[in-house]
Amino acid sequence: MNLHTLKPATGATRGNKRIGRGQGSGRGGTSTKGHKGAQSRAGYNYRAWFEGGQMPLYRRIPKFGFKNNNRVAYTPLNLDVVSEMLKGNPASEVDHAFLTMHGFISKGNERIKVLGRGDFANAVTIKLNKFSKKAKAAIEAAGGTAIEV
Repeated sequence: MNLHTLKPATGATRGNKRIGRGQGSGRGGTSTKGHKGAQSRAGYNYRAWFEGGQMPLYRRIPKFGFKNNNRVAYTPLNLDVVSEMLKGNPASEVDHAFLTMHGFISKGNERIKVLGRGDFANAVTIKLNKFSKKAKAAIEAAGGTAIEV
C-alpha cells in the first residue's frame, strides 16, 4: 500500500451538485432557485437584518419615553457626606475644588445639589450650585453659609 493508491471508502464522498445543466439533470430550468423573487435572480444579496419580509425587529419593538435635551442634571450631595469629608481635614469652605480633592467628583464642572440628609454641625461656607430648603436651613443652623454659585 502506497500513499498514491489511497482512496476514501466507497460511498463516503459525493460529486458536486451541477445545477443549470439542462432538464435531464433534474436540476435544470430554475436551477434549484424556485420561481421568481429576489433570491432567484443573479446578484441577489440579503442584508444581515433582513427578516424575509416579516415586520423587522426595529419596527416591532415599542418606542416610548422622552429625553429632554434641555434637562439640567445635578449630582446629589447629602450633608452627612460633607460632614464625613470635613472630619478628615477641617476646611473653612466647601466648593468644587474641595469635592474634587476628596474624590467625590472627577471634573470641576459637575453641577451639585446639596440635600439635607444627616446631621450637620460644621460652621463652614458651602459654595455649590443648588441647595434644598432643608439643607440650607441645616447649614445656617450650624452657623455656616450656603452660597449658590
